[in-house]
Amino acid sequence: MVTPNRRRIEERAAWIGPRLQQQTDWIYRLNDAQITEIDAALALVKHAGLKIPFTAAQFPLPTVASVLADIRDEVENGRGFMLMRGFPRARYSDADCELVYWGLGMHLGKPVSQNARGHLLGHVRDEGGSISDSNTRAYQTNMRMDFHTDMLPVDLLGLFCLRTAKSGGASKLVSALTVHNILLDERPDLLAELYGTFHLDWRGEEPAGAAPWFSLPMFSEEQGRITTRICSLPYYDSAVRFGEQYKPTAIQREALVCVQEIANRPEFMLSMSFEEGDMQLINNHIMLHAREAYVDFEGPGRERHLLRMWIAVDDAHRRPLAPSLADRYRVVQNGGIPYNAAHTPAHAAAN
Repeated sequence: MVTPNRRRIEERAAWIGPRLQQQTDWIYRLNDAQITEIDAALALVKHAGLKIPFTAAQFPLPTVASVLADIRDEVENGRGFMLMRGFPRARYSDADCELVYWGLGMHLGKPVSQNARGHLLGHVRDEGGSISDSNTRAYQTNMRMDFHTDMLPVDLLGLFCLRTAKSGGASKLVSALTVHNILLDERPDLLAELYGTFHLDWRGEEPAGAAPWFSLPMFSEEQGRITTRICSLPYYDSAVRFGEQYKPTAIQREALVCVQEIANRPEFMLSMSFEEGDMQLINNHIMLHAREAYVDFEGPGRERHLLRMWIAVDDAHRRPLAPSLADRYRVVQNGGIPYNAAHTPAHAAAN
């Protein structure tokens, strides 16, 4: 087993939630001039009849581009997350919001496919599924979600709030680096286990020719920097369908449960309720995110609906990853989860 990092992590990203809850510097508010610039870029895209995907050059942002670069740097090398607020969503159709969000995302990096439907711009909403279904991913339900990183080690996770829920659905963040520090203090034996190999279920979205499960450590270190790959508990539990040898051991499951217990302590987590037009960016290598269960408004077109992007950034900006994550990151470099028509219902055609 790999010897875990035995030093306390002192990066800015090893934050304590309540200290941030009362602060506002993790919220960037767009001003009128920036919104006018975004409007002008949207007008160019629409005049040219462009569809997603289009390039950053086709969505020119003379001043906002540098703001986005600063936000990316804060997410990648600073606190690990940011929220952009102030976009007047009510002025725009859903289709226009998709164009705007894609255009902004292209100035951050390269969006990759986030599911077997081939979505580069995904839709987070309740599709009536259940996480107990081994081919359903948690974001396709309205259920509470454990603290986790997203399935592939993409660098940035981006969400845009099109519509909020009737109730619930708050987003919760916790620093995996802080969790690492607490484990080092309280349960170094479990921290050591988390540096070992765990098996997880692809849930039907593996690349062609790959095994339907994958294996990797939950914590790893490269160039003195820690990365986490903690996923929601059902992804470990359902791997047993491929053989008992892929089931978490008793101490592995204890370690995973301990991570959830620490992450859910009020003294460590940050909670935020989205406003329509909010854009949240998360470092998927060091932040764990969760979601409360939610209830939708009744009637079509009124459901909670977020747009999502998985964004790969260039090597000069992204966090260094351990060799044990190389195979997983290669999937990111190859464009993300490959399209599979069997996973694409008629109402969910790929963007």
